[in-house]
Amino acid sequence: MKFLKVLCVLAVALCLAGSVYAETQSVKVSGDLTMRALFRSDYDYRGSISEPDVTRTDVGSEAAYNWFMSVAEVEVDADLTDNVQTVIRLVNQRDWNPTNSNVGNGWVNGAVANPGKTIMQGTTLGVNGLGGYNYNPNEFAVQLDLAYVTLKDFIYAPLTLTIGRQDIWIGKGFIVGLNQQDPTTALRAPEYTAINSFDAIKAVLDYDPLTITGLWSNIHTNAIQANDDVDLWGINAGYRFNAYKAEAEGYGCLKKDKSNEGWGSLVGYNTNDINVLGLRGSGDPIEWITVAGEGAYQFGSYVGNRSQINKRARQAFALDFSGEVRYFTEKYSWKPKGGFEYIYYSGQGGDSNPQLASGIYHGWDPIYRGKFDSKIREFVGRYYASYDYPVRPDFVYSTADASFTNQHQFIFSGSIQPVDSLLLKANYNLFWNDQRYLVGNMNQQPDAKTLGFIGQELDLRADWDYTEDVSFGILGAFFAPGEVYTNAKKTATDIIATVNVSF
Repeated sequence: MKFLKVLCVLAVALCLAGSVYAETQSVKVSGDLTMRALFRSDYDYRGSISEPDVTRTDVGSEAAYNWFMSVAEVEVDADLTDNVQTVIRLVNQRDWNPTNSNVGNGWVNGAVANPGKTIMQGTTLGVNGLGGYNYNPNEFAVQLDLAYVTLKDFIYAPLTLTIGRQDIWIGKGFIVGLNQQDPTTALRAPEYTAINSFDAIKAVLDYDPLTITGLWSNIHTNAIQANDDVDLWGINAGYRFNAYKAEAEGYGCLKKDKSNEGWGSLVGYNTNDINVLGLRGSGDPIEWITVAGEGAYQFGSYVGNRSQINKRARQAFALDFSGEVRYFTEKYSWKPKGGFEYIYYSGQGGDSNPQLASGIYHGWDPIYRGKFDSKIREFVGRYYASYDYPVRPDFVYSTADASFTNQHQFIFSGSIQPVDSLLLKANYNLFWNDQRYLVGNMNQQPDAKTLGFIGQELDLRADWDYTEDVSFGILGAFFAPGEVYTNAKKTATDIIATVNVSF
């Protein structure tokens, strides 16, 4: 009798297993593990500060500091049928054994608790004033990065529909690429977050060589008011030509933003909508030369914060031109390459306070830019602040010297490959601003001394493929501030050693 029961259980199990197998054609499990050792110094360009300055909200009281961090990712890809695929990716990203100072200051940006880290969203890390240290409760949290379903040939053959938490890039990421809106991360270097996905619905019409993509993403929902969502809409049409490896695309985006509190005089003027129209193209006029260009124009409305008293229109534009030369790549075993790139973001000048002024606003908004060409400067105003231009919580742009607006950037890059497993890369960046910075408090006029050379940055990197699955890397980044910084002139340094394992 017992033997009969065992056979019945096995039969049921086999039936269930067969059913599951019939509904899932294949399952692939993959992932990677990245460990980093980081050393940083003088990120405020000032150096050591003997005592925390309670009147400021910049990068804190330490000139140099080092720590370790790791990112672990596991991804499951399942093909349910020929036309239905699902992807789920889980991530744990953490600094190794971090503690928060339990001093109870509650300063914006956690200037005391996390020296050198300035989160522009207004993180407050002071707790109950009992003294000592608190461990980070999110250190071992597992977060959902990707969770989407792809439906191929949906309704009819050329249409593919993707629904759920997914990565989104428009072109090369000049406008949309990285969300970087992970609210639970406690990374001291948040620019290295592995979570950059969007909750979105994306539809792709593939009429090869023409591809048309439409998307909608919900960024934030009903945080303060009944209707204060942030939504992203976009459409992109790309075409690949048969000659010169050429491609072209045009796109339009709308970031519909009602996240500003509609209180007091701002009631009715809290819509900070940004429309973007852009064109991009690239090609190889000669076999060993690639040229590319992109231009975008923004219009809509500008609302800096709830204190704004005038309704303002928005007009801004950005450019990105680049070229790569590979003439010597096939002639020498070291495969040398060289490149040049120019990036421009329009800026707003002449306002003592953008929230109190009137007229057209010309400052460029980065939307969800995914393309970064330097390791230090391009995150100023996004995650970090200098001593000369501290955090301004009541402004759209958190620092006067924010890197994603009001800027000219020139990039000279090169790489060589001494052996197949070793790649050496370098780029040299030069930065100028387009308009004068607003200095001091919000009611102070711009200073003529703030117009000019922002600084220069040298980034050096070496990547060694130890095996097909294991690689090592070392990065050295150095930013020397220019003439627009008068109170702080020390060179910011970032040294990062990396180990990556993929499976």
